[in-house]
Amino acid sequence: MKVNLFINNEDVTTEHYDEVKDPGRLSETAGYIAKGDASHIDQAVQAAQQAFLSWRQTSLEERMSILLESAEEIEKNASSIASVTAKENGILLSRTVDEVKAGLMEMRNMIELAPSAFQQQIIEDESGWVSVVKRPMGVIACIVPWNAPIILTLQKITPILLAGNTIVVKPSPTASMGVVAILRMMAGSFPPGVINVVLGGGDVGSALTSHPLVRKISFTGGGSTAVAIMKSAAETLKGVHFELGGNDPAIVLDDADLNEVVPKIVEGAFRRTGQFCFAIKRVYIPYDMYDEFYEKACELTDAYKIGHQLNKAATMGPINNQLQYVRISELIKRLEDSGVNLVKLGKRLEPENWENGYYLQPVIVRDVDPNAEIVTCEQFGPVLPLIPYHTEEEVIRMANNTEFGLGSSIWSSDFDRALGVANQIEAGMTFINGHGQTSLGSKHIPFGGVKQSGIGREKSIEVFNEFIEYHGINYHKKQS
Repeated sequence: MKVNLFINNEDVTTEHYDEVKDPGRLSETAGYIAKGDASHIDQAVQAAQQAFLSWRQTSLEERMSILLESAEEIEKNASSIASVTAKENGILLSRTVDEVKAGLMEMRNMIELAPSAFQQQIIEDESGWVSVVKRPMGVIACIVPWNAPIILTLQKITPILLAGNTIVVKPSPTASMGVVAILRMMAGSFPPGVINVVLGGGDVGSALTSHPLVRKISFTGGGSTAVAIMKSAAETLKGVHFELGGNDPAIVLDDADLNEVVPKIVEGAFRRTGQFCFAIKRVYIPYDMYDEFYEKACELTDAYKIGHQLNKAATMGPINNQLQYVRISELIKRLEDSGVNLVKLGKRLEPENWENGYYLQPVIVRDVDPNAEIVTCEQFGPVLPLIPYHTEEEVIRMANNTEFGLGSSIWSSDFDRALGVANQIEAGMTFINGHGQTSLGSKHIPFGGVKQSGIGREKSIEVFNEFIEYHGINYHKKQS
C-alpha cells in the first residue's frame, strides 16, 4: 500500500517514501508513506486558506449535512479502515473496529450539539443593541498520534469543520495510512482545500506549527512535543489546543467489592497494551485489601494472550514502535535492577514470532515506593504499579502529587463516599466504578486535563469554543 500526500483534494507524490513496518511482524511491510517537506506544508496551508474564504460562508446546516454524509461513507468502509490501521499501529483488530465505531459516535455527537453551540446572542435595551456572533478562526493545524489515530482524528476535526474552519492534518509517521484513508474519503464530500493531509516527521510538524497562516494548533501527544509547539506558536501568537498525557490514579476504597473492581481496573490498565492517555497508570489499595487485590490482579493479567494484532486469539498486541518499545523495556530493566517485586504475566501466543515484533508481557509491580519512577512517570505501556495506603487523606495526597491531571477513578460500594473523594482529585475527569466515559459522559464531559495534561478540551458542547472567534456588534441608540 502506497500513501501520498493529499492537498486541495488531489494526491501529491514526493521524492521519498518511508516504509512502515508491521509492529507485530517486523519482517513484513504494512505500507509506504510519502515524506513531505516544508514546501508541501506551504502548499497545503495556502490551499486551506483559499478554501476558508468560501467555506466560512456556508451555513451550519450545510456543514452538518456534509459531515453526516462523511460519517455514512466511513461507516460503509469501517472494516477496511480498521484492518489498515491495526496492521500499521499494532492495536488489536477488534479494538480498532470499536475505535472506528466510537469515532463515528463522536462525530454524530458533535453534529447534534452544533446548533446549540452556534446560536447568535442578541441583547437590547433602551440605550443600545448588541449582537455576539461566533465566527471561524481560519486554518487549523491538527497533529494526531499513533495510539488511537481514527477516533482522535475524528473527534478533533469534526468540531473544527463544523465551526467553519479548514484543516491541515499531520498524522503520526507510524499510523498514517488509516487516517489518510478516512480523510480522503471525507474530502470527497467537501469543497477542495477544506481537508488537507501532509505526512512526515518533526521537520514537517515544525513547518506546520510555524506557518504564519495557521491560526491555531490542535495537538494530541506528549508533553515535550507540546513544549516545542508552544515555542513555535509564540512567534506568531497562535492559539494552542493540547490533549496530553496522564498519570491516572485508580483509588480503591475499603468498601469496594474486589470481585467486581479488579477485572475493570486490570482492563483499564492493559487495554490497548496500556497505550492510551487515560489508561490507569497506578493503583492505590488499602493495606488490609492489598494482598487479595494483588492475587486477583495477577490471576486476571496472566490470562492475557499476547500475539499479533490480527490474530483473533490475541487479547494483547505489540507496542507500536521501536522508540516506545525501548523506553518501556528500559523502564522494566531499571525496575528489575532495583530489586522491586515485579512479575511478568500473560501467555505468548506465537513464541517463534516474539523477537519479530515489539512484544512485551504485562507487568505488575507490588510493594513499590509511592515516589518511585514507575509511579510518577507516564509509562504508556503494560506496566502497572500497586501502592498500599492507610487513610483517605493519605491516598488523596498521593494521587494529587503529580504534574499530570488527565483522568482518575474511584472504586467504592458507596456512591456518596466515592463522590466525596472524587471532588478532591486534581484531574480533568474522574470516573466512579469504571475507567472511561459512558455514552452519556462521552457526549457531555469536556475531555481533557489540568496541570501538564493539556490546554483546552475536546468533545462536549464546550469544544466548539476552542475553534471560534467572537465578533461583537454594538449599536448606539439615539437618546431622546
